[in-house]
Amino acid sequence: MTLTTDHPSDAKHDIREFDRDRLFQWCRDRDMAPYRAGQILKWIYSRGAGSFDEMTDIAKAARRMLADHFVFSDFPVARMETSADGSRKYLFRLKDGLGVESVLIPEKDHHTLCISTQVGCAMGCRFCMTAASGLIRNLTAGEILGQVLAARREVTEDKRLTNIVLMGMGEPLANYEAVIHAVRVMTDIETGLGLSTRRVTLSTAGLVPRFADLGKDTRIRLAVSLNAADNATRDELMPINRTYPLEALIDACARYPLAQRDKITFEYILIKDVNDSVDAARRLSRLLHPVKAKINLIPFNEHPASNFRRPDPTVIAAFQEALAAKNYTAIIRHSKGSDISAACGQLSAANQGIRESEGL
Repeated sequence: MTLTTDHPSDAKHDIREFDRDRLFQWCRDRDMAPYRAGQILKWIYSRGAGSFDEMTDIAKAARRMLADHFVFSDFPVARMETSADGSRKYLFRLKDGLGVESVLIPEKDHHTLCISTQVGCAMGCRFCMTAASGLIRNLTAGEILGQVLAARREVTEDKRLTNIVLMGMGEPLANYEAVIHAVRVMTDIETGLGLSTRRVTLSTAGLVPRFADLGKDTRIRLAVSLNAADNATRDELMPINRTYPLEALIDACARYPLAQRDKITFEYILIKDVNDSVDAARRLSRLLHPVKAKINLIPFNEHPASNFRRPDPTVIAAFQEALAAKNYTAIIRHSKGSDISAACGQLSAANQGIRESEGL
C-alpha cells in the first residue's frame, strides 16, 4: 500500500511509515532475510524499541543498513495536563512545529486513548473547537501510531492501554490510507500492537464514499457523529450533510458489514433548544430503524468558541426515555476531561501559538 501524506519529505523515512508488507519487500530488495521485517516490527511495537541498536538479535551490519535508511522520529510531549477525573491531555510537537492532541482516559481496569488523525479539520462542525482552525494537514501513519506508543509508555501493566478511539482532531476517513495503515498495525497480533479490532473505534462525521472501503479493509468498530435527525438541522450543525445528506448516510450505514451481534454507534451531541426535544428523539428513532444501532447521547461540552449550551438534565433524561420507549439502547455519556478542554469537541492544540507558548 502506498501512503500519501502532506508531511514534508525527509532524507530518511520514519520506520513506522512501513507496514509489514512494505518492510518485507524492502528487506528482500537488499538481500536481507525477509523474516527480519517481522523481527524489526516486533522490536518497535511489542518491545518498544527506540533505536536500531536495541535490536540485539539482528546482525550489526543489518542494523547499520537500517540506520542508514530509517529514523525513529521523535514525538515529544510539548505539554501535558491532568484533569480532576484523572484524564490526561497531551500536546505532541510534530517535526514541522505544529501540534496535535490526544487524551488518555482511565477506566475501571484499563485505559482508553482518544487519538487525532489530522492537524485541524475541514468538516466545519459548528459545535467543535477543532473546526475553528480548519484543516492544516494530514497526519502520517507514523504520527498516528506515535500517539499510541507515547501513551503506552505512560500506563502500568495492571491497567494497560487496551482501547483506542479515533475521535480526536480531524476526520479519519479523510486521511484514509494513513489511518488504515495505522489501524492495521494496531490490530496486528503477530508484529503490531496486538489490539483487538473490537477495542478500536473510528468515529466519522459521515464521509459516505469511504464506508464501503472501511467495511472491506478492517473489522474495527464504527461510530457515526449524527447529532440531528432531519437534514435542515444537520445542515446547520454539520456542513458535510449538504454533500452527503441523511438519506445517503443511513443507506451507507444499513449496508455496512457487521458481525451478528455488532451495532453501529451513533453519537448524538445534545444541544439546548437545537436538537434536544422529545420530537427530535422520536424522529431519530424512525431515522435509525433500518440500521443495527446503539446511541451515545453526549450533553454538549461548552467552550468559549461556541454560543451553544448544554440542555437541562431533565431534558436529557426525557430524550433518553423517548428512545428507550422505542427499544433503543441509548446511553448518556458524560465526557471526561472537560476541565482541561479534553472532552468531546474541545480539542484544538492551539496550533497558532504553539511555537511561541512552548518555546519552539
